[in-house]
Amino acid sequence: MAITAKMVKELRDTSGVGMMDAKRALTETDGDMEAAIDWLRTKGLAKAAKKSGRTAAEGLVAVASENGVGVAVEVNSETDFVGKNAEFQGMVGDIAKAALGVDDLDALLAADINGKSVADTVTDKIITIGENMTVRRMARLTGDSVASYTHNAVAPGMGKIGVLVALSGEDNGIGHQIAMHVAAINPSSLSEDDLDPALVERERHVLTEQARESGKPENIIENMIKGRMKKFYQEVTLLNQKFVVNPDVTVAQAAKDAGVTITGFVRLEVGEGIEKKSEDFAAEVAKTMGG
Repeated sequence: MAITAKMVKELRDTSGVGMMDAKRALTETDGDMEAAIDWLRTKGLAKAAKKSGRTAAEGLVAVASENGVGVAVEVNSETDFVGKNAEFQGMVGDIAKAALGVDDLDALLAADINGKSVADTVTDKIITIGENMTVRRMARLTGDSVASYTHNAVAPGMGKIGVLVALSGEDNGIGHQIAMHVAAINPSSLSEDDLDPALVERERHVLTEQARESGKPENIIENMIKGRMKKFYQEVTLLNQKFVVNPDVTVAQAAKDAGVTITGFVRLEVGEGIEKKSEDFAAEVAKTMGG
């Protein structure tokens, strides 16, 4: 029986195993989905599938750059202990290197690491380390140069926060300083032109209602809103923020003084946006020890 991509995807979604393992199981069982699941169980791969339902909100962000290309990758695990595991760190580093050669997350999961896809490599680590893991996000930037920074680094190029800053012009060290600024201040966008329109409209609405509470005439209120929106942009857009290294200038001015232009940035923080289950420390340790 011909094994189709749709069948492989269905088995992967059902079992949580990697693409190559799913295809192998279907091939061995002539396309019988239930038999394929049983085959995976006999090979011990169902252990990974069982863990795939657990929340993975810890882990590491790794950054890598070369020849004007920078990438940041978030690889999650269930506990912070795994982030300190040298075996896990080695895998995350390999994934970041593989990300330099691809454009998006799907391509990364299919990329090769030592003869195996990234997806299958992660599945193998789930089995050996005993926790659910996911390659959650990937970001890519290009520029004349791409500077990077990792906060709370546990190994070179990987930590809890990873930042990339793309520059036009020759970086003389300012890129790393700007990346540190991004890690600390967490701007919403590069400039007001890149801000989410919904965020801008929501802020404008709040400021309008606050101004009207003052009871001032509409023409005065309009000017108040303009001033407050300008301050809002200064707070949330990277180019307009006061530079943490020298608060007397904006980030844009600091870049200009250094002879470069900031063309983009990425900031990934481990677990942001993931709803984590409340669990006490003892339970976390017990789960880690139990596999």
